[in-house]
Amino acid sequence: MRIAIVTESFLPQVNGVTNSVLRILEFLETRGHQALVIAPESTGGPSEYHGHRIKRVPALPLHAVLPIGMPVGVPNKKLEYIIDGFHPDVMHLASPFALGAYASRISKRLGLPSLSVYQTDLAGFASHYGFNLAHNSLRKIVGKIHSNTSRTLAPSTAACKDLRDLGVTNVHLWRRGVNATLFDPSKRDLYLRNSWGAPKKMIVGYVGRLANEKRVSDLAVLDRDPRIQLVIVGEGPAREKLQRELPDAIFTGFKSGEDLAAAYASFDLFVHPGPNETFCQTVQESLASGTPCIVPTTGGPADLVTTEATGYILHTERPDSLKSAVDHFINRADREEMRVMARNSVATRSWQSINEQLLEHYTCIISELAKKPENPHNQYLENEGAVA
Repeated sequence: MRIAIVTESFLPQVNGVTNSVLRILEFLETRGHQALVIAPESTGGPSEYHGHRIKRVPALPLHAVLPIGMPVGVPNKKLEYIIDGFHPDVMHLASPFALGAYASRISKRLGLPSLSVYQTDLAGFASHYGFNLAHNSLRKIVGKIHSNTSRTLAPSTAACKDLRDLGVTNVHLWRRGVNATLFDPSKRDLYLRNSWGAPKKMIVGYVGRLANEKRVSDLAVLDRDPRIQLVIVGEGPAREKLQRELPDAIFTGFKSGEDLAAAYASFDLFVHPGPNETFCQTVQESLASGTPCIVPTTGGPADLVTTEATGYILHTERPDSLKSAVDHFINRADREEMRVMARNSVATRSWQSINEQLLEHYTCIISELAKKPENPHNQYLENEGAVA
């Protein structure tokens, strides 16, 4: 199978969209499938990944439109020639926006089945920054983009509902995988914990991009609690501001691989206060590491947590609610049992099983489109056969 993957984000940018695309590419290589990745231009980005070529298009920073630090691929007429020259069987649109919307129109002209993956709540981010007009416009744009594809995959029940509310009909739940070998409770590091102040203090951590829309500043109530040591893992444009707002927190900077696994497993409790996450991979990685999580009532993370079993679902923007949940956790005698339940809740969600589901989705939309006699791609294949 040949898959054209058009993604709004790719290496060297590291985020949820990029990570999902990387896992797909690794999986496709093991199955003998060939992909072509089309992504926004970025300094230092690779031209190949696991045997799959990477083609770049010009890009602008999104903060030219919204104050979010990610580039936007600029639609280019050459894109159709690149895609057509690759002769894909299916088009995969990862978190489509400007580039993905243009690619979806190309797929229709070429008669290609297209699958879109909803991953980024741009409208929610716009609302966070007070761009209410942009929020409403972006919601309509997102709905139109996904309605124009053969099938849409969304990572949580909340995301599925959001899309259906926008009039997107062919929506399927497709969660994310987790590397349960890397992220494992056995990576708990007593030396690291002691360096953070354990066992005298409860270690509460956050992992993720340090940006205003993640609402890390909501953790200030915990930073002021002398029983708690707040540990912030990650980098981003809001770091300096957060260091002023959370003066007693430990900021470790960006971590990956074994260092990240050790951090997750060495927390007592993980908190992700961002309200606009369609899924939140860091919550799933934390659970796989045996660390219970506190997540907001909105967005995808609420799918991942069971209150008072693997964590707490609450209004994280309310200091009293957040502090009350942490107090409850501190006073529990069954914290070790919670760690076991957290691990067990996601341990079987391998990327292999998740991506096997993705292949089934590809096969279904290819089969559905092939049954339509007016499909120009069928005519193209017939002509190719005639020439041969």
